[in-house]
Amino acid sequence: MIQTFLDNSYMNMALSLAERRLGRTWPNPSVACVLIKKNIKNNYYVIGRGWTQLGGRPHAEIEALKNAHTSVKNATAYVTLEPCAHVGETPSCADALIDAGIRRVVIAMSDPDPRTNGQGIHKLKAAGLEVVENIGYEKALEINAGFVNRFLYHRPLVTLKIASTLDAKIANQDGQSQWITNEKARHYGHLLRSQNDGILIGAKTVLRDNPYLTCRLPGLLKFSPVRFVLDPKLNISLESHIVQEAQKYPTYFFTLPNVDEKKKQDLILLGVKIIEGIEESATQNLCLKDVLEKIMKIGITRILVEGGNKLNTNLVKQNLVDRIVWFRAHSIMGSDGLSALGSLPNVKLDQLPKLVFQSKLLIEDCSIEFYKSN
Repeated sequence: MIQTFLDNSYMNMALSLAERRLGRTWPNPSVACVLIKKNIKNNYYVIGRGWTQLGGRPHAEIEALKNAHTSVKNATAYVTLEPCAHVGETPSCADALIDAGIRRVVIAMSDPDPRTNGQGIHKLKAAGLEVVENIGYEKALEINAGFVNRFLYHRPLVTLKIASTLDAKIANQDGQSQWITNEKARHYGHLLRSQNDGILIGAKTVLRDNPYLTCRLPGLLKFSPVRFVLDPKLNISLESHIVQEAQKYPTYFFTLPNVDEKKKQDLILLGVKIIEGIEESATQNLCLKDVLEKIMKIGITRILVEGGNKLNTNLVKQNLVDRIVWFRAHSIMGSDGLSALGSLPNVKLDQLPKLVFQSKLLIEDCSIEFYKSN
């Protein structure tokens, strides 16, 4: 009983550390490791903590071992994802824990990467270490959802962010959308950006709003997401904010084949990376599954979509949405406003796309609702 309580407590500490690093470790998952040991009074205390560093290296276990302020021999390690078993740019984390003399390893969830996927646990057990699995599993799965998606669906975790009125309108009949929600809610939206590896919008949103798509909160600008824009015909102006800052913040445009070559080269000179997508014959638009797979291959595991009605609708239609964060201002616009979602297939009520409500925040006159796919 006491051991279970301790395991849950220290794993929660590790999970909290991992969650704080979301958006900063791609292409690797955000992992944390906490090392504990008994002192001379036979009480447990933390001797080291570590988390995945920027760009995914070094790994959490290596950082925790390095940061330990005393000997780690016979210590217990709490790790939010199975220690890797493969040798790549660095030795495997499973070997590092074994070589350091760790006695016991508590793991939140196994690694979906085929290069590890149980082999790290096997290696630890074979070396005589005690291994406890699935402590804090549900929270770990939520934190690692983008990394899991990479192997299950060959795409990042897709979070749809919608800012609307209570009746789900995202712009008035004149196309005005700035600002439906209050300033504090918009600050939270910028925090969401920092927690995602990438951000995706359509060309119409750029043409209408001329956004920066950066995280403009104190200290977080450097953690702005990689910017992805769907611009099939390269209609976006060279003078737009997103193009003008492409050399400061990584920016990718997805286009269809046979676009204006001069415009393409001008964009490349300004720092925009051009990716040629596949055309869907039915819509003559970019194939979203192909777009998301190409984004995944870049290394992005979590992407925030801040698109308009058309992009939102197409993602929902194709069952490509994993999470929705819905900002609802406590105001009503009426039927003349632009809806967050357009027409969806006419299906029976029991066949409608269903979401699971997770939680809700209230920020003055704006509610923020969190949903995940069923």
